[in-house]
Amino acid sequence: MLHQKKGFTLIELLVVIGIISALTAVVFVALNPSKRFQDARNARRTTDADTILSAVHQYIVDNGGVLPGGIVSGTVYQIGSCASSGATLCVGATASCLDLGSTLGSNKYLKINPVDPSLSSGSTATGYSITKDTNNLFTINACLSEGTTIAISR
Repeated sequence: MLHQKKGFTLIELLVVIGIISALTAVVFVALNPSKRFQDARNARRTTDADTILSAVHQYIVDNGGVLPGGIVSGTVYQIGSCASSGATLCVGATASCLDLGSTLGSNKYLKINPVDPSLSSGSTATGYSITKDTNNLFTINACLSEGTTIAISR
């Protein structure tokens, strides 16, 4: 009577481990976690820009069409409470930031200035800019967007 041992040979185990590691590498590359994090930060930037623009428009509606003061047509303003360094985050922006919390009336429309997800939460410069054209069309730009331009206009 011949006794056969039950189990796997070393070759069989190595082949299975090789297949599993190859599949793991393919899935990891396909998922690309750094791209997913970038997409998540850009989604947050889009939401923040829309929130800012909605606050500006709510101010205009509540004040009978009166536009927020301190915003000159054609000038790009970094949003925040910084006294300088606005142009460092938003290229072409004025050096001092425009604090929309005070511009829009004592935080009634925008409780706090949203801060770009790549900046610390206590940052005085937000990474967002606002500009108004000659037709009173406001544009909010996410200055630190990754891989794409995020600008919302109304």
